[in-house]
Formats: sequence, structure tokens, C-alpha cells
Amino acid sequence: MRGWWQELAGLVLPVDCAGCGAARVLLCGGCRSALSGAGARCVRPSPCPAGLPRVYASAAYEGAVRDVVLAHKERGALALAGALGGALAAAVRAGGAGGGRGGAGEVVLVPVPSARRQVRARGHDPARRIALAASARLRRAGVRARVAPVLRLRREVADQAGLGARGRRENLAGALEACRGAAPLTAGAARIVLVDDLMTTGATLAEAARALRAADIGPVTGAAVVAVPVNSFDRIRSATRTGQKSCE
Repeated sequence: MRGWWQELAGLVLPVDCAGCGAARVLLCGGCRSALSGAGARCVRPSPCPAGLPRVYASAAYEGAVRDVVLAHKERGALALAGALGGALAAAVRAGGAGGGRGGAGEVVLVPVPSARRQVRARGHDPARRIALAASARLRRAGVRARVAPVLRLRREVADQAGLGARGRRENLAGALEACRGAAPLTAGAARIVLVDDLMTTGATLAEAARALRAADIGPVTGAAVVAVPVNSFDRIRSATRTGQKSCE
């Protein structure tokens, strides 16, 4: 119930930058630049969970980026969805949409769903809101894009905070499923891309990809997120230098 008045308050009341605290600006130039997606690239968690599609991220989850993501997700700064959606759109394009081989055709963004209790507590679904902003940004850039929220939780899961990679995989195993009638909503897509605001261990995105495969939806051609821990953001370059395979 809090979403509409928080958006209104953000329009009429003085605010400080969500990234650095600069006075009387929602997002200063420097923090907006950190979310520009100029450095968007392929990322790789370690260990890499089975079934994780190739993931692209816009920024490392640190400093201003971390603060902006948390302000949007946990503190209801809904007006930040535009900047975060722009960062997500950059990650989607880094994965092939809008240019290069495989870039033609419609892109369908499938947001990872939040638990109902989290949506009630926050007043919104962060991944879905950012996905909508990203699809609008992609369309303005000439990319055919739309959002298909076709995943849902089929059972309750524990809070992921504090769980390691193995604990997250076990917590999420079998937790997601495709909604009834999901297949027509994704039919005809040139690319189906899973999206979220943050990837930590990759367990959630791997489970989302499994759920779509189980419903014969796909193939999932990749995943895109706003941010990942800095070690994941840099790991793909080390893997390339040493000849390791990235996640497929």
C-alpha cells in the first residue's frame, strides 16, 4: 500500500542522492554514471551452479551501486527504477540484444519473482519493476522487448541472507514453476532472458532457468542483472586467461 505515496513524495519533496548522499538530488551525476552500464559484461560466480545460463551484469555490487539497489529494493525509493532499468538494459544488450549476431528479433524479459511476503513488506516487486523500466529503455533504443512475468514460487523458501552457495541451492531447489498459460506469453521470442537486480551465487537464476525448461519454455538464452559481487564481476576475465569454461 505504500508505493503510490512514496512515488509522489519523491516528486515533491527534497531528497538526497541514494548513492552518495549529495543534497537535493535523487541520483547525482557520478552515481548515475556508475549505473550507466558502460562496463556491462559477462560474469561468473564460483562455484557455478549447474544449469546457470550465461549471465551479464552492468556493475559491481559495491559503493553507490549497492546503496542505490538497496534504496530501491528495501527502502521504497521507487523513482530509482528508471536508472536501475537503464543499467539492466545495458546488461541485456551486452548479452546480444540490439546488435551483433543473435541480436535481431523480440527479447522477452522474465523477472525472477519475489516471495509474496516480501512484496507485501516492500510494497512492490523490485525485479519486475526494473524489468519494465529496462524493456521501455530497450524499445526506445530500437530493440523489440517486453516483460513476461511467467514464474512464481510454488512453495515458501527461507530468507537467503546468510546462506552460502550450497545453502541457497538447497533452499531454492524446486521452488519455482512456470505459471499456467506461460508458454503463449513467451512464444515467438528470439531471446528469453532471465532478469534480476542482483546475482550473488547464481542459485536463483539457475532455479529459474530449470523451471522454464521443465515447462518446455525456452531455450533461455541468457540472464541479465544490474549488479554482482565484485569478485564475480572480475572472474570471467581470469577464467578466459586460464582457459576455463564460463557458465553455459
